[in-house]
Amino acid sequence: MIKSYLSKFPIVALIGPRQSGKTTLVRRLFPEYTYLNLEIPEYQEFAAADPHGFLETYKDEVILDEVQNVSEIFSYLPGYTDERRRMGEYILIGSQNFLSTQRIAHLLARRIATLKLLPFSFAELKGSEFKPDGWERFILYGGYPRVYEQDLSPSDYYPYYLQNYVERDVRKIIKVSDLTLFRKFIRIVAGRIGLELNYQSIAEDIGITGKTVDAWLSVLESSFIVFRLKTYYKNFGKRIVKSPKIYFYDTGLACSLLGIRSTRDLQSHFARGALFKNLVICEIIKRALNYGEEQQLYFWKDSNRNEVDLLIERGARLIAVEIKSGKTVHDEFFKSFHYLRKFMSGVDPYLVYGGNEVYVRHGVTVMGFTEMQDL
Repeated sequence: MIKSYLSKFPIVALIGPRQSGKTTLVRRLFPEYTYLNLEIPEYQEFAAADPHGFLETYKDEVILDEVQNVSEIFSYLPGYTDERRRMGEYILIGSQNFLSTQRIAHLLARRIATLKLLPFSFAELKGSEFKPDGWERFILYGGYPRVYEQDLSPSDYYPYYLQNYVERDVRKIIKVSDLTLFRKFIRIVAGRIGLELNYQSIAEDIGITGKTVDAWLSVLESSFIVFRLKTYYKNFGKRIVKSPKIYFYDTGLACSLLGIRSTRDLQSHFARGALFKNLVICEIIKRALNYGEEQQLYFWKDSNRNEVDLLIERGARLIAVEIKSGKTVHDEFFKSFHYLRKFMSGVDPYLVYGGNEVYVRHGVTVMGFTEMQDL
C-alpha cells in the first residue's frame, strides 16, 4: 500500500501511536531512503531554524520521523515538492495526527497520502508465533509489538509506555502544570470505556473545567490513545442520544490503567464487557486500515435506552453489530435487532460473542470472536 502511494504522491505519511512499529516498517521497506529522526536536537534545530536550507539539503527519498516536532516545516514542504514534482520524495512518520490540524491539512492537500498503523490486531497475531491464547489474554496484553518481541509482561510495559507518553508528548502539546492530574484524567477515562461521555462529570471528578476535559480528550485522540465513537442519527431525529462514547486504541493500555493485572482479574472486573466491545471495534478498525480504508463507525441509542453497539456505514449498506462477551448466546442478545428493524430496513445484523462458533440465528449472523469474519 505504501509503495503504491509513493508512485502517486510526492509525500506519504504514516501515522499512529508511539511504538506501533511505524519506523521499523518504513525503514525495512525503504532502506535506500535517507532517514532523519526529528526528535534528535541536531536535526530538529536545523529544520526549525532554517526550513529552506533543511529541505534543500535533504531531498529525493527522505524519511522524516516524528515530524510533528517541527511544525514549521509543513509550511515549506508544498513549495518544494511542487517545484521538484517528484513522486515519493518524502515519507513522513508521526506519533501524532498532525493532519487533524486544519492549517496543516490545507497546506498538504492533494500532495499527501496518509496511512495509519495501529498496534497488532488479534487477526495479525493469530497467524504468527505470537498467537494469543484466547481473547481474554489478548485484551490484557494488547497489540504493541514490543510486548511480544521482547516477551514483556503488561505490568512491565504499559506503566513505562504511559510515563513515556505523558512526559514526552503531553508536555509538548499542552501546558499541563500538574502531570499527576493528567494521569488521573487518563485513568478516569479508562473507567468510562463504552459509556457515553459526560464531560461535566469527568470535570467534577478531577477538579477541572468541561472545556479542559474536551481539550485533553483531543490530545489523547491526536496521539492515538483514544477515539470517540459518534452516535448514528440518520432517520431517527430527536429520539437519538447525541453524546459520543469513548474507546481506547489498545486494550492492554486500558487494562493497565484500570489495574487489571491478569486474566483472572479481567473475568470479575466491572469493565470486562466494555473491554470486549472495545476489542471487537478495534479489530474492525485495524482490519480496514490494513487495507488502506477508513470505516464509518457509529453506535445507536435512543431516548428509551434501546441500543446497538456498532453501526458500520459502507456505501448504501448498513451493518449492525451487537457485541457480547458471554460465551453462551441468549435470546436477549437479539432484542436490539428486533427493535432496530422497526425503523430501518436492509440492515445486515451480526452478533459477535465470546465463544467460537459461527452460525445464523433469528436471521442474525452469529460469530465467535476467534472466528470473526470480515465486517
